[in-house]
Amino acid sequence: MALDWLPRDGALKDHGVGGEAYWGRLDDPPCVVFEKRPLKRPDGAEVPGLFTAWVTLNNPKQFNSYTTTMVKGVTAAFTNAGLDRGVVAVVFTAVGEKAFCTGGNTKEYAEYYATRPSEYGHYMDLFNGMVDAILNCKKPTICRVNGMRIAGGQEIGMACDLTVASDLAVFGQAGPKHGSAPDGGSTDFLPWFLTMEDALWNCVSCEMWSAYKMLRKGLISKVLPVLKKDGRFLRNPQVHLDYVLDGELVYGEPKTGAELEQARARMQGASVDFELLDQGVSDIVWRFANLFPGCLMKSIDGIRAKKKFFWDQMKLPNRHWLAANMSGEAFLGFGAFNSKKLTGSDVIDFVRYRQLVAEGRPLDESFFEEVLAKPRASAAA
Repeated sequence: MALDWLPRDGALKDHGVGGEAYWGRLDDPPCVVFEKRPLKRPDGAEVPGLFTAWVTLNNPKQFNSYTTTMVKGVTAAFTNAGLDRGVVAVVFTAVGEKAFCTGGNTKEYAEYYATRPSEYGHYMDLFNGMVDAILNCKKPTICRVNGMRIAGGQEIGMACDLTVASDLAVFGQAGPKHGSAPDGGSTDFLPWFLTMEDALWNCVSCEMWSAYKMLRKGLISKVLPVLKKDGRFLRNPQVHLDYVLDGELVYGEPKTGAELEQARARMQGASVDFELLDQGVSDIVWRFANLFPGCLMKSIDGIRAKKKFFWDQMKLPNRHWLAANMSGEAFLGFGAFNSKKLTGSDVIDFVRYRQLVAEGRPLDESFFEEVLAKPRASAAA
């Protein structure tokens, strides 16, 4: 070769950042499981040397809410997957049939971070790093929604490039009902996905919207049935799949009353099977595998930049407010949610709270005592 005389180093560099300490196994929750699965052709044949990275939230007893250690695990997983030469795409999912993720671990919030605003500020630095790791991953990212995607779970899911969802999944926020604000990404991302009024209502109402409704609204890319009965897939009968009813758009809206009872009767004897969901994910990954990788990532980062615009402007101010809030409304909200087994209620008395604020009462323990539900006699005993 004409340039053989130039000194060169031919050994490949390891650009990984570690992270193994924050990953675990499926049989040892709570943790994040990171694995590389062989890329497969449409006929099922494995492609040598190429992989799909799977990042799996493993905390099913707490609806796959993420602990502080799990946040570190997600960050390390997306960072390392993005640096891996053989990885084609990253799939972000969770264990089980009920939940992708319901956000931060409320027990940890209520029992440790409440009244420790500085500590929660450090936690939010970790959380912001997790969202940044997803948004900066140099491989396409797919959120495989196997169940509820709520609160912070909704936010880390929206940080992904595409979403493929089980049609039993629901989406929404919980912050204003439980002492926080959806400032981990939803106030930044939702206005890009939805109309401004839909974004606002979804942020503050704490309503749960079905996968089909979110498909109609444009939040997610694809919805696939997962209920299987008598060898056939059954689309979620609990939501309307007609588009218009009595002049109203009803596609994806929940059924009620007798219609809901009939729907639940249809579900009797059905099992959950993620075959079609996984096939939908595989189809997207295979499409990515058959594109120029450099052109693909330039295109994706061009789209991500719009999502990142407001996220990058607001993540630090939001970090400070969320930390300060841990000594006020968050203390009440997370405390109420975490003590439901003791009191029977997962929320405070909001009307009494407003009355005390109107009276100019200071936020002290006597204030908190008046609005929190009382332990039941059986719990106290």
